[in-house]
Amino acid sequence: MKNKFLKLSLLSVFTIGIIACKSDRDENDEITSPAEVLKEFYTIDRFKVLNINPNISGASKLTWSVNDSLLSENSALDFISPFAKTYPLTLKVESNGTTMTYNSKIIVSKETSIYSKYISNVFDFRPAVGQFINEIPEYVLGNKVEDMIQKAKQSLVGSNPSMITLGGFGGYVIFGFDHTIPNMNGRDFKILGNAFWGDLSQDERAGSCEPGIILVAYDKNKNGKPDEDEWYEIAGSEYFKNTTIKNYSINYFKPDENKLPVPGNEYWENDVEYIKWTDNLGNSGYKTRNVFHIQSYYPLWITDASYQFAGTKLANNYYDQSGTGTYWVGKSYAFGYADNAPNTDEASNIDISWAVDKNGNYVKLPGIDFVKVYTGINQEAGWLGEVSTEVAGAYDLHLK
Repeated sequence: MKNKFLKLSLLSVFTIGIIACKSDRDENDEITSPAEVLKEFYTIDRFKVLNINPNISGASKLTWSVNDSLLSENSALDFISPFAKTYPLTLKVESNGTTMTYNSKIIVSKETSIYSKYISNVFDFRPAVGQFINEIPEYVLGNKVEDMIQKAKQSLVGSNPSMITLGGFGGYVIFGFDHTIPNMNGRDFKILGNAFWGDLSQDERAGSCEPGIILVAYDKNKNGKPDEDEWYEIAGSEYFKNTTIKNYSINYFKPDENKLPVPGNEYWENDVEYIKWTDNLGNSGYKTRNVFHIQSYYPLWITDASYQFAGTKLANNYYDQSGTGTYWVGKSYAFGYADNAPNTDEASNIDISWAVDKNGNYVKLPGIDFVKVYTGINQEAGWLGEVSTEVAGAYDLHLK
């Protein structure tokens, strides 16, 4: 795990982006700055991001600090706090051996509106195929995409959420909060699922674990919605391993529901050739249908003959402990995934500082406004069926 750039006992503040390497400057370079470098004070509500940009050029180094604790060395500062208090702010500007110091303060006030620590909105819901599709949430004849997004919203928003399923690899949900969750020391938010430890499992941290990949977004442009260039992946424990496949994609093909089933397991009589899939690695196979769920496993509100998902694919985590196909166990990964450990476990808590860009470089976000979760494994676990991530809510760990 990567340590945070800023460590304060009560507050973590981060600037967006990665500090760029500064070239050696000519001795004749001069600092140019506006007449007013910093205001006498700044005001901001709790859980809101304050951006301070002094527009200084020609400096070899800028240092932002509060009470001698380093905040950032970027040209602009993004500041967020969950506490209503006043912070003394110092900016030091260095060039050619000369240092100029500017002082201000940031007054953080308690918000006038009441925030909820829980999910406040669902922006998109597009599950892959699976045994709980069309059931959780329930599809009703005539429902369209927007209807199913609304049903996912009804399930996930608020303090008493219920569960939705994301189906096989790639199926996803996107949700958001009514405030920015700050990036502080330690873990920042929790995603709820239905994972549990198996009483008969030979592994201590194993049972029913169906890891989902997590992406986070900070609403930098303040338009109230997640934009494509705002997403960053949470680099969990498996991200940098060679068993994890980046840029994986899969196609699911709509089945003929009238086709006679092709059983492939004498004990459970699963229909093993139900929904065909192909991927960008040249592999193909089928998602099976079991005797416990006989409805269509293909989302009935999707009318296309096939549809596709892409993302990071984790290594298979389920194995047949019994050796006879009767007892399958899903191992939990160490950290950084949804539905990967029981809700009471620390592993279901997520640290925003684990976020990386498309090149795998860690980024320093001040906080996040939106979260995307998608199923990260493409595997059939015997009579249990496909490995599918479930989401049963999420909340901010800092909002009290």
